[in-house]
Amino acid sequence: MAPVTDRLQTIRDRLRELDAEASDPAVLRDQARYRDIMRERSRLSAIDETAARLEETAAQLAEAEAMAREEGDPELRALAEEERASLETKRAALEASLNDLLAPRDPLADKSVIMEVRAGTGGDEAALFVADLFRMYSRYADGRNWRIAVMSSSETELGGFKEIVFSVNGESVYERLRWESGVHRVQRVPSTENSGRIHTSAVTVAVLPEMEETEIEIRQDDLRIDVMRAGGPGGQCVNTTDSAVRITHLPTGLVVHCQDEKSQIKNKAKAMRILRARLFELEESKRAAERAAERKSQVGTGDRSERIRTYNFPQNRLTDHRIDLTLYKLDLVMEGDIDELLDALVADARRRALEGSL
Repeated sequence: MAPVTDRLQTIRDRLRELDAEASDPAVLRDQARYRDIMRERSRLSAIDETAARLEETAAQLAEAEAMAREEGDPELRALAEEERASLETKRAALEASLNDLLAPRDPLADKSVIMEVRAGTGGDEAALFVADLFRMYSRYADGRNWRIAVMSSSETELGGFKEIVFSVNGESVYERLRWESGVHRVQRVPSTENSGRIHTSAVTVAVLPEMEETEIEIRQDDLRIDVMRAGGPGGQCVNTTDSAVRITHLPTGLVVHCQDEKSQIKNKAKAMRILRARLFELEESKRAAERAAERKSQVGTGDRSERIRTYNFPQNRLTDHRIDLTLYKLDLVMEGDIDELLDALVADARRRALEGSL
Protein backbone atom coordinates (compact mmCIF):
# COMPACT_ATOMS: atom_id res chain seq x y z
CA MET A 1 0.00 0.00 0.00
CA ALA A 2 2.96 2.30 0.70
CA PRO A 3 3.91 2.77 -3.00
CA VAL A 4 0.32 3.71 -3.86
CA THR A 5 0.18 6.12 -0.91
CA ASP A 6 3.43 7.71 -2.05
CA ARG A 7 2.08 8.11 -5.61
CA LEU A 8 -1.10 9.72 -4.29
CA GLN A 9 0.93 12.20 -2.23
CA THR A 10 2.99 13.03 -5.33
CA ILE A 11 -0.24 13.58 -7.28
CA ARG A 12 -1.64 15.88 -4.59
CA ASP A 13 1.59 17.88 -4.55
CA ARG A 14 1.42 18.17 -8.35
CA LEU A 15 -2.19 19.39 -8.17
CA ARG A 16 -1.09 22.24 -5.91
CA GLU A 17 1.66 23.12 -8.39
CA LEU A 18 -0.82 23.11 -11.27
CA ASP A 19 -3.23 25.38 -9.38
CA ALA A 20 -0.41 27.84 -8.81
CA GLU A 21 0.63 27.72 -12.48
CA ALA A 22 -2.95 28.16 -13.68
CA SER A 23 -3.24 31.44 -11.74
CA ASP A 24 -0.01 32.83 -13.21
CA PRO A 25 -0.85 35.75 -15.57
CA ALA A 26 1.88 34.63 -18.00
CA VAL A 27 0.28 31.19 -18.27
CA LEU A 28 -3.18 32.70 -18.70
CA ARG A 29 -1.87 34.58 -21.73
CA ASP A 30 -0.52 31.34 -23.23
CA GLN A 31 -3.70 29.48 -24.18
CA ALA A 32 -1.88 26.33 -25.32
CA ARG A 33 0.03 26.07 -22.03
CA TYR A 34 -3.12 26.82 -20.00
CA ARG A 35 -5.04 24.13 -21.89
CA ASP A 36 -2.31 21.57 -21.17
CA ILE A 37 -2.30 22.47 -17.48
CA MET A 38 -6.07 22.15 -17.14
CA ARG A 39 -6.03 18.84 -19.03
CA GLU A 40 -3.41 17.41 -16.66
CA ARG A 41 -5.27 18.83 -13.66
CA SER A 42 -8.52 17.19 -14.76
CA ARG A 43 -6.80 13.79 -15.03
CA LEU A 44 -5.02 14.07 -11.67
CA SER A 45 -8.17 15.40 -9.95
CA ALA A 46 -10.06 12.28 -11.02
CA ILE A 47 -7.37 10.15 -9.33
CA ASP A 48 -7.39 12.30 -6.18
CA GLU A 49 -11.18 12.26 -5.89
CA THR A 50 -11.38 8.48 -6.41
CA ALA A 51 -8.66 7.94 -3.78
CA ALA A 52 -10.50 10.20 -1.32
CA ARG A 53 -13.73 8.26 -1.86
CA LEU A 54 -11.85 5.00 -1.34
CA GLU A 55 -10.32 6.25 1.91
CA GLU A 56 -13.75 7.38 3.16
CA THR A 57 -15.32 4.04 2.19
CA ALA A 58 -12.53 2.12 3.95
CA ALA A 59 -13.15 4.12 7.14
CA GLN A 60 -16.90 3.45 6.95
CA LEU A 61 -16.20 -0.24 6.35
CA ALA A 62 -14.00 -0.43 9.46
CA GLU A 63 -16.82 1.10 11.52
CA ALA A 64 -19.38 -1.33 10.08
CA GLU A 65 -17.12 -4.32 10.79
CA ALA A 66 -16.58 -3.16 14.39
CA MET A 67 -20.31 -2.69 14.88
CA ALA A 68 -21.07 -6.14 13.43
CA ARG A 69 -18.62 -7.71 15.91
CA GLU A 70 -19.70 -5.76 18.98
CA GLU A 71 -23.44 -5.25 18.53
CA GLY A 72 -25.49 -7.40 20.91
CA ASP A 73 -28.87 -6.80 19.30
CA PRO A 74 -29.38 -9.42 16.52
CA GLU A 75 -31.36 -7.03 14.33
CA LEU A 76 -28.77 -4.28 14.60
CA ARG A 77 -25.99 -6.81 13.97
CA ALA A 78 -27.83 -7.96 10.81
CA LEU A 79 -28.10 -4.34 9.62
CA ALA A 80 -24.39 -3.83 10.31
CA GLU A 81 -23.56 -6.97 8.31
CA GLU A 82 -25.69 -5.75 5.43
CA GLU A 83 -23.93 -2.38 5.54
CA ARG A 84 -20.54 -4.13 5.66
CA ALA A 85 -21.35 -6.21 2.57
CA SER A 86 -22.49 -3.12 0.65
CA LEU A 87 -19.34 -1.21 1.59
CA GLU A 88 -17.14 -4.17 0.60
CA THR A 89 -18.67 -4.07 -2.89
CA LYS A 90 -18.23 -0.31 -3.09
CA ARG A 91 -14.60 -0.52 -1.94
CA ALA A 92 -13.79 -3.20 -4.54
CA ALA A 93 -15.27 -1.04 -7.32
CA LEU A 94 -13.33 2.02 -6.18
CA GLU A 95 -10.09 0.03 -5.94
CA ALA A 96 -10.60 -1.18 -9.53
CA SER A 97 -11.27 2.39 -10.70
CA LEU A 98 -8.21 3.70 -8.90
CA ASN A 99 -6.01 0.98 -10.40
CA ASP A 100 -7.26 1.93 -13.87
CA LEU A 101 -6.54 5.60 -13.25
CA LEU A 102 -3.08 4.85 -11.87
CA ALA A 103 -2.11 2.57 -14.76
CA PRO A 104 0.78 3.92 -16.85
CA ARG A 105 -0.67 6.33 -19.38
CA ASP A 106 0.50 6.85 -22.92
CA PRO A 107 2.12 10.31 -23.07
CA LEU A 108 0.28 10.83 -26.37
CA ALA A 109 -3.14 10.02 -24.86
CA ASP A 110 -4.43 13.61 -24.99
CA LYS A 111 -3.14 14.35 -28.47
CA SER A 112 -5.51 15.32 -31.24
CA VAL A 113 -5.44 12.89 -34.15
CA ILE A 114 -5.46 12.76 -37.91
CA MET A 115 -7.46 9.81 -39.18
CA GLU A 116 -7.01 8.34 -42.65
CA VAL A 117 -9.72 5.96 -43.89
CA ARG A 118 -9.10 4.26 -47.24
CA ALA A 119 -10.99 1.77 -49.39
CA GLY A 120 -9.23 -1.58 -49.76
CA THR A 121 -10.54 -4.67 -51.53
CA GLY A 122 -14.14 -4.41 -52.65
CA GLY A 123 -14.25 -1.52 -55.13
CA ASP A 124 -17.34 0.70 -54.86
CA GLU A 125 -18.65 -1.23 -51.85
CA ALA A 126 -15.44 -0.57 -49.92
CA ALA A 127 -15.63 3.12 -50.86
CA LEU A 128 -19.21 3.29 -49.56
CA PHE A 129 -18.09 1.70 -46.28
CA VAL A 130 -15.38 4.36 -45.96
CA ALA A 131 -18.22 6.92 -46.01
CA ASP A 132 -20.13 4.85 -43.42
CA LEU A 133 -17.14 4.74 -41.07
CA PHE A 134 -16.54 8.47 -41.46
CA ARG A 135 -20.18 9.06 -40.53
CA MET A 136 -19.82 6.71 -37.52
CA TYR A 137 -16.74 8.54 -36.23
CA SER A 138 -18.37 11.93 -36.87
CA ARG A 139 -21.45 11.01 -34.85
CA TYR A 140 -19.30 9.65 -32.04
CA ALA A 141 -17.21 12.85 -32.03
CA ASP A 142 -20.37 14.99 -31.87
CA GLY A 143 -21.54 13.04 -28.81
CA ARG A 144 -18.27 13.78 -26.98
CA ASN A 145 -18.10 17.44 -28.08
CA TRP A 146 -15.00 16.72 -30.15
CA ARG A 147 -14.27 18.85 -33.21
CA ILE A 148 -13.89 17.08 -36.53
CA ALA A 149 -12.65 18.64 -39.77
CA VAL A 150 -12.06 17.11 -43.20
CA MET A 151 -8.52 17.72 -44.43
CA SER A 152 -8.53 15.80 -47.71
CA SER A 153 -10.94 13.52 -49.55
CA SER A 154 -11.43 11.67 -52.82
CA GLU A 155 -15.15 11.10 -53.45
CA THR A 156 -16.61 8.50 -55.80
CA GLU A 157 -19.62 8.96 -58.08
CA LEU A 158 -21.77 6.70 -55.83
CA GLY A 159 -21.20 8.87 -52.77
CA GLY A 160 -18.38 6.88 -51.20
CA PHE A 161 -14.75 7.82 -50.69
CA LYS A 162 -11.63 6.25 -52.10
CA GLU A 163 -10.04 7.90 -49.09
CA ILE A 164 -10.85 10.60 -46.56
CA VAL A 165 -8.45 12.28 -44.15
CA PHE A 166 -9.80 14.26 -41.20
CA SER A 167 -8.66 15.69 -37.88
CA VAL A 168 -10.32 15.09 -34.50
CA ASN A 169 -9.70 17.45 -31.58
CA GLY A 170 -10.89 17.08 -27.99
CA GLU A 171 -10.36 15.40 -24.63
CA SER A 172 -8.48 12.05 -24.67
CA VAL A 173 -8.97 11.69 -28.44
CA TYR A 174 -5.87 9.58 -29.16
CA GLU A 175 -6.37 7.42 -26.07
CA ARG A 176 -9.83 6.40 -27.26
CA LEU A 177 -9.37 6.29 -31.03
CA ARG A 178 -5.85 4.90 -31.42
CA TRP A 179 -7.13 1.30 -31.39
CA GLU A 180 -9.15 1.95 -34.56
CA SER A 181 -5.96 1.58 -36.63
CA GLY A 182 -6.01 -1.52 -38.78
CA VAL A 183 -8.09 -3.39 -41.34
CA HIS A 184 -11.87 -3.23 -40.93
CA ARG A 185 -13.70 -6.00 -42.78
CA VAL A 186 -17.35 -5.57 -43.78
CA GLN A 187 -19.80 -8.30 -44.82
CA ARG A 188 -23.10 -7.16 -46.33
CA VAL A 189 -25.27 -7.12 -49.45
CA PRO A 190 -24.24 -4.05 -51.49
CA SER A 191 -26.99 -1.69 -52.63
CA THR A 192 -25.86 -2.41 -56.20
CA GLU A 193 -26.23 -6.20 -55.78
CA ASN A 194 -29.44 -7.56 -57.33
CA SER A 195 -28.98 -11.24 -56.42
CA GLY A 196 -28.81 -10.61 -52.65
CA ARG A 197 -25.32 -12.10 -52.44
CA ILE A 198 -23.21 -11.05 -49.44
CA HIS A 199 -19.94 -9.35 -50.37
CA THR A 200 -16.83 -9.04 -48.19
CA SER A 201 -14.87 -5.79 -48.47
CA ALA A 202 -12.07 -4.20 -46.50
CA VAL A 203 -11.19 -0.70 -45.38
CA THR A 204 -7.98 0.47 -43.72
CA VAL A 205 -7.94 3.02 -40.91
CA ALA A 206 -4.87 4.86 -39.65
CA VAL A 207 -4.99 6.99 -36.49
CA LEU A 208 -2.02 9.35 -36.28
CA PRO A 209 -1.34 11.56 -33.25
CA GLU A 210 -1.08 15.14 -34.46
CA MET A 211 2.32 16.64 -33.74
CA GLU A 212 3.25 20.29 -33.23
CA GLU A 213 5.86 21.99 -35.40
CA THR A 214 8.26 21.99 -32.44
CA GLU A 215 7.86 18.22 -31.98
CA ILE A 216 8.70 17.16 -35.56
CA GLU A 217 11.39 19.13 -37.35
CA ILE A 218 11.04 19.26 -41.15
CA ARG A 219 13.76 20.92 -43.20
CA GLN A 220 12.46 22.99 -46.12
CA ASP A 221 15.30 21.61 -48.24
CA ASP A 222 13.78 18.13 -47.78
CA LEU A 223 10.48 19.17 -49.38
CA ARG A 224 9.30 19.41 -52.97
CA ILE A 225 6.07 21.42 -53.17
CA ASP A 226 3.95 21.29 -56.32
CA VAL A 227 0.79 23.33 -56.91
CA MET A 228 -1.96 22.50 -59.38
CA ARG A 229 -5.65 22.95 -60.06
CA ALA A 230 -7.97 20.95 -57.89
CA GLY A 231 -10.02 18.22 -59.55
CA GLY A 232 -13.25 16.51 -58.56
CA PRO A 233 -14.94 13.17 -59.35
CA GLY A 234 -14.59 12.28 -63.02
CA GLY A 235 -11.83 14.85 -63.49
CA GLN A 236 -14.15 17.85 -63.39
CA CYS A 237 -12.55 21.09 -62.29
CA VAL A 238 -13.37 22.29 -58.79
CA ASN A 239 -11.85 25.75 -59.29
CA THR A 240 -9.77 27.65 -61.82
CA THR A 241 -6.81 28.58 -59.59
CA ASP A 242 -3.74 26.56 -58.66
CA SER A 243 -4.97 25.89 -55.12
CA ALA A 244 -4.23 22.17 -54.79
CA VAL A 245 -0.93 21.34 -53.10
CA ARG A 246 1.22 18.23 -53.25
CA ILE A 247 4.14 17.95 -50.83
CA THR A 248 6.82 15.29 -51.27
CA HIS A 249 9.19 14.57 -48.38
CA LEU A 250 12.32 13.65 -50.33
CA PRO A 251 14.22 11.63 -47.67
CA THR A 252 11.30 9.25 -47.04
CA GLY A 253 9.30 9.53 -50.28
CA LEU A 254 6.11 10.36 -48.35
CA VAL A 255 3.61 12.28 -50.49
CA VAL A 256 0.68 14.35 -49.18
CA HIS A 257 -1.94 15.93 -51.44
CA CYS A 258 -4.56 18.47 -50.29
CA GLN A 259 -7.14 20.23 -52.46
CA ASP A 260 -10.28 20.66 -50.33
CA GLU A 261 -9.66 24.35 -49.55
CA LYS A 262 -9.92 27.11 -52.16
CA SER A 263 -6.82 28.69 -50.67
CA GLN A 264 -3.38 27.35 -51.62
CA ILE A 265 -2.02 28.54 -48.25
CA LYS A 266 -4.67 26.61 -46.31
CA ASN A 267 -4.11 23.48 -48.38
CA LYS A 268 -0.37 23.72 -47.75
CA ALA A 269 -0.93 24.13 -43.99
CA LYS A 270 -3.19 21.06 -43.92
CA ALA A 271 -0.71 19.03 -45.95
CA MET A 272 2.09 19.93 -43.53
CA ARG A 273 -0.04 18.81 -40.56
CA ILE A 274 -0.65 15.45 -42.25
CA LEU A 275 3.03 15.12 -43.19
CA ARG A 276 4.18 15.74 -39.60
CA ALA A 277 1.78 13.06 -38.33
CA ARG A 278 2.92 10.55 -40.97
CA LEU A 279 6.59 11.20 -40.25
CA PHE A 280 5.98 10.61 -36.54
CA GLU A 281 4.13 7.37 -37.32
CA LEU A 282 7.01 6.28 -39.56
CA GLU A 283 9.53 6.79 -36.74
CA GLU A 284 7.25 5.03 -34.24
CA SER A 285 6.87 2.08 -36.63
CA LYS A 286 10.65 1.81 -36.93
CA ARG A 287 11.03 1.79 -33.16
CA ALA A 288 8.25 -0.80 -32.82
CA ALA A 289 9.96 -3.01 -35.40
CA GLU A 290 13.23 -2.75 -33.51
CA ARG A 291 11.54 -3.71 -30.23
CA ALA A 292 9.77 -6.60 -31.98
CA ALA A 293 13.04 -7.89 -33.42
CA GLU A 294 14.57 -7.84 -29.95
CA ARG A 295 11.83 -10.03 -28.49
CA LYS A 296 11.42 -12.20 -31.63
CA SER A 297 7.73 -11.35 -31.96
CA GLN A 298 5.43 -9.01 -33.90
CA VAL A 299 2.61 -9.27 -31.36
CA GLY A 300 1.24 -5.94 -30.25
CA THR A 301 3.13 -3.77 -32.72
CA GLY A 302 -0.13 -2.28 -34.02
CA ASP A 303 0.70 -3.27 -37.59
CA ARG A 304 -1.97 -1.72 -39.81
CA SER A 305 -2.12 -4.86 -41.95
CA GLU A 306 -3.73 -6.81 -39.12
CA ARG A 307 -7.47 -7.43 -39.47
CA ILE A 308 -8.87 -5.98 -36.29
CA ARG A 309 -12.64 -6.05 -36.74
CA THR A 310 -15.51 -7.54 -38.74
CA TYR A 311 -18.83 -5.80 -39.39
CA ASN A 312 -21.45 -8.43 -40.32
CA PHE A 313 -24.61 -6.59 -41.40
CA PRO A 314 -26.89 -9.61 -42.06
CA GLN A 315 -26.36 -10.74 -38.44
CA ASN A 316 -26.24 -7.19 -37.00
CA ARG A 317 -22.92 -8.32 -35.47
CA LEU A 318 -19.62 -6.61 -34.80
CA THR A 319 -16.58 -8.62 -33.68
CA ASP A 320 -13.31 -7.14 -32.50
CA HIS A 321 -10.77 -9.92 -33.00
CA ARG A 322 -8.10 -8.48 -30.68
CA ILE A 323 -10.16 -8.77 -27.51
CA ASP A 324 -12.69 -11.42 -28.66
CA LEU A 325 -15.57 -9.01 -28.15
CA THR A 326 -18.81 -9.54 -30.10
CA LEU A 327 -21.71 -7.09 -30.02
CA TYR A 328 -25.09 -7.70 -31.64
CA LYS A 329 -25.95 -4.04 -32.14
CA LEU A 330 -24.17 -3.12 -35.35
CA ASP A 331 -27.03 -0.82 -36.34
CA LEU A 332 -26.37 1.30 -33.23
CA VAL A 333 -22.60 1.13 -33.67
CA MET A 334 -22.87 2.59 -37.17
CA GLU A 335 -24.82 5.50 -35.65
CA GLY A 336 -21.83 6.31 -33.43
CA ASP A 337 -22.63 4.17 -30.37
CA ILE A 338 -19.09 2.84 -29.94
CA ASP A 339 -18.36 3.67 -26.28
CA GLU A 340 -18.82 0.06 -25.14
CA LEU A 341 -16.34 -1.09 -27.77
CA LEU A 342 -13.78 1.64 -27.06
CA ASP A 343 -14.14 1.22 -23.28
CA ALA A 344 -13.23 -2.46 -23.64
CA LEU A 345 -10.22 -1.67 -25.83
CA VAL A 346 -8.95 1.06 -23.49
CA ALA A 347 -9.45 -1.19 -20.45
CA ASP A 348 -7.51 -3.99 -22.16
CA ALA A 349 -4.68 -1.57 -23.00
CA ARG A 350 -4.56 -0.30 -19.41
CA ARG A 351 -4.51 -3.85 -18.05
CA ARG A 352 -1.60 -4.76 -20.31
CA ALA A 353 0.22 -1.54 -19.39
CA LEU A 354 -0.28 -2.23 -15.67
CA GLU A 355 0.95 -5.80 -16.03
CA GLY A 356 4.00 -4.54 -17.87
CA SER A 357 4.79 -2.06 -15.11
CA LEU A 358 4.64 -4.60 -12.26
